[in-house]
Amino acid sequence: MEHSQHRAVILVLAALSALGPFSVDMYLPGFPAIAAGLKTNIAHVALSLTSYFIGMSVGQLAYGPVMDRYGRRRPLIVGLVMYVVAALGCAFSPSIYFLIALRLFQALGGCVGLAGSRAVVRDLFSANEIARVLSMLMMVFGIAPIVAPTIGGLVVATLGWRFIFLILAGIAALILLAVNRFLPESKGADSSISLYPKSVLLEYLNVYREPTFLRHTLASAAAMAGFFSYIAGSPFVYMKLFGLSETQFAWMYGTNVLGLIIASQINRVWLRRRSAAEVLFMANAAQVFVALMLVTGVHFRLIGTIATIGLIFSYLFFFGFVSPNAVALALQPFARNAGSAAALIGSIQMVAAASSSGLVSYLHNGTALPMLSLMAGCASVCLVLLSVGSDHSREPG
Repeated sequence: MEHSQHRAVILVLAALSALGPFSVDMYLPGFPAIAAGLKTNIAHVALSLTSYFIGMSVGQLAYGPVMDRYGRRRPLIVGLVMYVVAALGCAFSPSIYFLIALRLFQALGGCVGLAGSRAVVRDLFSANEIARVLSMLMMVFGIAPIVAPTIGGLVVATLGWRFIFLILAGIAALILLAVNRFLPESKGADSSISLYPKSVLLEYLNVYREPTFLRHTLASAAAMAGFFSYIAGSPFVYMKLFGLSETQFAWMYGTNVLGLIIASQINRVWLRRRSAAEVLFMANAAQVFVALMLVTGVHFRLIGTIATIGLIFSYLFFFGFVSPNAVALALQPFARNAGSAAALIGSIQMVAAASSSGLVSYLHNGTALPMLSLMAGCASVCLVLLSVGSDHSREPG
């Protein structure tokens, strides 16, 4: 692959992987305006977020075998077209119930980008390059939570909430054009792959039973759950407990995500000297150490606000190493059915993230400990999973 084509492919894959988080973060500032415009309350508007996450989780499982059967490009194009149509429908929703339903279809279309981008990476790049390319995708994935809410807030203030979905439709249409123009077919159709429900289920079971896949997928899901524990709990911890204003919280949130982005890029350099398994194990071990310091320090009141903020930054910094390497190692055993493997990874991660977010709310006790304890617990589970099989010193074969 020529250098210019290589760069274009990575940019398209990055845009595909960012479409999902952008679709969530961009419309969050519009919740009050949506509630007022559709004559409902914010609790009902939040159901459109729930339906979106359901669509993201279920949709990826549907796309996996389809991408293995028909190749990558056709499902990507179909999914993006569905996303554009659903986003346009969201923009003209006459009621909250239409919006909830259309957000489900928007997710069913958009989730093809997350599963598809990972499958294409597995198809096009060598074992040593997979983790480095996924680190580049994580950089864009990390930028989305910083940029999208700002854009969404400006759009709501100047044009109204319906234009958020018109802009999302336009972004997806541009990505669709880029896929059609720059993304080569990385895997041809395979008629031996059946789409009958029983065959699909057996295929997923075979993927799930692969020891390397299972260990690293569950590890990546645990790491993602820890990350979403932070996302769910940080507004209360930073603004209510630490007394930060909304603006200060936005800056702090952006700084933490910036640390994650920097780590994902350092990871690319580190992988030239170490294997993905070694980097993953060392980063996760450091993350566990930081998390235990956080829980102990806050519980016994040994550390103050500044130290707590610094340790949280460190935790997220190490997550920037853990996530891409865990996913890369989970995908590595697969070639023929990488689409199903990528889809199963994404679906399991989504379930873990949603569960941890709910637990933060359920365990809320007016302190930072529920968030920090879940962060520490998830990182520790990840480390235990990586220790099984003792493969942190070598790449899986």
